[in-house]
Amino acid sequence: MASSAGDYIVSEQRGILYVVATPIGNLGDISMRAKEVLASVDLVAAEDTRHSRKLLTHLGLEKKLISLHEHNEITRIPEIIQLLADGQCIALISDAGTPLLSDPGYRLLKAMREQSLQAVPVPGPSALTAALSVAGLPTDRFVFEGFLPSKSIARVGHLKSLLAEPRTMVFYEAPHRLQKTLDDMAQILGGDRPACLARELTKKFETVYHGTLDELAARAKCESDMRRGELVIVISGADSAPSTLVQDVSALLNELLTELPPAKAARIASRLSGLPRQEVYALATRLAGKQ
Repeated sequence: MASSAGDYIVSEQRGILYVVATPIGNLGDISMRAKEVLASVDLVAAEDTRHSRKLLTHLGLEKKLISLHEHNEITRIPEIIQLLADGQCIALISDAGTPLLSDPGYRLLKAMREQSLQAVPVPGPSALTAALSVAGLPTDRFVFEGFLPSKSIARVGHLKSLLAEPRTMVFYEAPHRLQKTLDDMAQILGGDRPACLARELTKKFETVYHGTLDELAARAKCESDMRRGELVIVISGADSAPSTLVQDVSALLNELLTELPPAKAARIASRLSGLPRQEVYALATRLAGKQ
């Protein structure tokens, strides 16, 4: 096991996949350990080799690169597994931030686990944690939802399933969908829900907007800059008090349970309300026990 200034940096073991976090914008955020790992590996598996070559050049490194992205990950896995089995060390990086967070790599790591091959995390920048750190919303419990569906009906349905979510919610979004997404969030989750929009984190035009969902949606209509760059939306979780929708579903279930068993009543109420069936079924069984 190698070390730098007494601290663990790079293992001397062979056949290791290093999952390396890279800057989300500011190249100064690359860690010393990430630099040493990238310098030591035999190969770098990158989401976009052209983009990653610029980073390696900035670090003064010339490394062999292969692509690993959402369209070729499955076909790449056997090759990478074999290279690791042969004792080569490989760094997995994405275009920015921590790999696997809305980026490729899960299938590779799953295959490695099945083959008992070793993966080592090299933590660092992440838009998820960067946005949470400045959102001013609870961070003791949060849920990462990644990108919402691009189709309006699917997006609204997913947001309905999160209506009663008590944890702070974090989303990534594309600039061209921001306005529709904020409008849907305000309509479904409630316009008075506290939220934060972080754009271009660590970059020259980094901006963090605070307000309710209604306020953010209104600003997005007026401020074109708000709809540019890479975006993270952080939204406060639901209050512990029952929401109006949950109260409405309870009333609906009470009526359905006079004629139907809990499972069937829950299936109908879930379909009509958009709430998750498991959540509605749990409510139905409680209500049935009181009847």
